Amino acid sequence: MSGEEEKAADFYVRYYVGHKGKFGHEFLEFEFRPNGSLRYANNSNYKNDTMIRKEATVSESVLSELKRIIEDSEIMQEDDDNWPEPDKIGRQELEILYKNEHISFTTGKIGALADVNNSKDPDGLRSFYYLVQDLKCLVFSLIGLHFKIKPI
Repeated sequence: MSGEEEKAADFYVRYYVGHKGKFGHEFLEFEFRPNGSLRYANNSNYKNDTMIRKEATVSESVLSELKRIIEDSEIMQEDDDNWPEPDKIGRQELEILYKNEHISFTTGKIGALADVNNSKDPDGLRSFYYLVQDLKCLVFSLIGLHFKIKPI
């Protein structure tokens, strides 16, 4: 494996947000794999809705932009020890493998920026909150472009 291939193989991003409630297990999950594979799943049983599953391959330039977003967020320096624990309202998970570093965050759902500001680690949670917003925006745009559907 060349140095470039090795660097590419050392990259992975997965995000999950969900809860179990009145309509069963409802969640949104996506992941980017080192080969450019984007996998997306959105499960809602509201009004007997069915699960949406999509898979696409993104270009190296999209992966480069994703890496830039992650670097700019400085999320790799954060720690989720003082973030709210998942609860009955739901949970969020973010896993990133990048540049020989592996992080895995778990926290409760964030309803509003006020929840972030009132947490024990507002700066770290704010980095997480804005990164997740950016990632969701990117994924929804990619899914919309590839499949011409409304992801949520």
